[in-house]
This record gives sequence, C-alpha cells and structure tokens, in this order.
Amino acid sequence: MFGDMMGMLGKVKEFQAKMKEAQESLGHLTESAESGAGLVKVTVNGLKKVTSLSIDPELIKPEDREMLQDLIAAAINKAMEKIEDQIKAHIQQSTEGVLPNIPGLDLSKFMK
Repeated sequence: MFGDMMGMLGKVKEFQAKMKEAQESLGHLTESAESGAGLVKVTVNGLKKVTSLSIDPELIKPEDREMLQDLIAAAINKAMEKIEDQIKAHIQQSTEGVLPNIPGLDLSKFMK
C-alpha cells in the first residue's frame, strides 16, 4: 500500500513538472484571425497575449471609429477561441501518459 502511495506521489510530481514545462512553452503557439473580410487581422499566442494587430488604412477614419473597434474586438475574440484548442492539445500532448486518461478532465484548467 505504501509503495502504491509513493508511486502515485511520483506521478503527481512528474505531472507537475510536465505541466510547468507545457506552460513555459505556450508562448510558442500562435493563432491568427481576421474580421471585416480581412480588414483587421490579429495574432495571439498560447499565453493569450495579442502579438500583432494589422488594420487596413482605409478603416482609420474618425467616422469609422466605432466600426473599427468592433472589428478589432471580433478579430481578437476569434483568435482567442482558436488558440484555446491549441492550448488544450498542447497540454494533453505534454502530459500524455503521466496520469490515467480520465474522460472529461480538462487539464488546461490547471494553467495559470
């Protein structure tokens, strides 16, 4: 019984190390999205930070300010949704084989 407990503790430590490693490498994941038929383009990384934003010069007019704000928000939201899938896959791949496969366990919730 004690050996089983020690084995489980070893798995938990291994899992923690793999999660830390996975977290540190999330900055290398990127995803891009656009809105307004490509007038606004945004790229985000796996740390959920915007890394680039491109705005077509035609949109930079005072009278189009509200539309521009909406397009920027839409592009960022799309990119954030898309990066979530990459983050989940990355975490799953990085921690594969450490813990048993538990259906419904979302390991990305352990990310800070």
